[in-house]
Amino acid sequence: MNKEFILAVEELEKEKDISKDLLIDAIESALVSAYKKNYGNSQNVRVNIDRVNGDIDVYMRKNVVSDEDVMDEYGELTLDEAREFDENCKIGDVLEFKVTPKDFGRIAAQTAKQVVVQRIREAERGIIYEDFSSRQSEIVAGIVQRISNETVFVNLGRTEGILAVTEQVPGEIYSINSRLKVYIMDVKKTTKGPQVYLSRSHPGLVKRLFELEVPEIRDGIVEIKSISREAGSRTKLAVYTEEPDIDAVGACVGPRGSRVQAVVDELFGEKIDIINWSDNPAELVSSALSPAKVEQVFIDEEENSATVVVPDFQLSLAIGKEGQNVRLAAKLCGWKIDIKSHTQFEEAGGMPEDACTTDSGAFSEDDLADPEPEDDGIVFTDEA
Repeated sequence: MNKEFILAVEELEKEKDISKDLLIDAIESALVSAYKKNYGNSQNVRVNIDRVNGDIDVYMRKNVVSDEDVMDEYGELTLDEAREFDENCKIGDVLEFKVTPKDFGRIAAQTAKQVVVQRIREAERGIIYEDFSSRQSEIVAGIVQRISNETVFVNLGRTEGILAVTEQVPGEIYSINSRLKVYIMDVKKTTKGPQVYLSRSHPGLVKRLFELEVPEIRDGIVEIKSISREAGSRTKLAVYTEEPDIDAVGACVGPRGSRVQAVVDELFGEKIDIINWSDNPAELVSSALSPAKVEQVFIDEEENSATVVVPDFQLSLAIGKEGQNVRLAAKLCGWKIDIKSHTQFEEAGGMPEDACTTDSGAFSEDDLADPEPEDDGIVFTDEA
């Protein structure tokens, strides 16, 4: 090995983004193994590679001990023997002797090659792991590389991400070479290298998409306080700002709805409801049930539940198809929500303001089966 070797290592550093010192340390370790294999594994040796000219030297290391403590002739020598080389040494010192064999360069090249390649591969895997683990919960763009047993493998550049069936959106169709924005859900180390697990159904994907499209969210002026999602169907988003001159919902909508439409397009038409967050539970629950109009909300803080009264003709809309609207609203607010029509509420004799009880009969199976009125898929409201 010579200066050309050092130049090759420097080229690897540029191409693979691996530290030159890390590569040389790996090679030195490999050469120690190569020496012991060919010249005796009991010898305590150190290999040094000159970082400038690439010269390799092998040094035998021996500990200086007293005459009666010599147990290993390869690794120890007496004080008298040591002072033949260094008259100032004392017991406990370590002496090194240069023992580089003449044919070591050829043996080193043959035996160390595979080890060096493996160490480089491990270093690359470590860098990839650190890179993607630091980007966990972020969005990345990739290209669908292959599909196996419904699992989609996405080319992320330096590695391949896994989009499992459980993290795919029902109804979405993925084709080879198509571009896709995905959410990094988890990164794990395995014997095959880092595994990057992706998601298209995670609520975090919607949140990150809004951060990309809405500068006010990126800058921290508008905050996404809560989000609930049923992937491929509908998402509810609660936003908040402390700036009195800024409309949080309007900022997310964008000019002529351009910002939210960009998110809807990326989600292949998934419906999105955007509401203003409120610290008042009644106002929050009322807004969360949009697009339905709410007459009254009764809050039971002890039970963490809310009973909502809506006009008779709004009951099906408030519940949503198969209960989706009320289900998403409950997730968004963190409250259990029971819905009664105005007639049901009156027939039950009303409810005192200082108490509220849940009523599992607040809506029937027939109500759940009623179709939800058509809408354009995007609802923006700040009504309480």
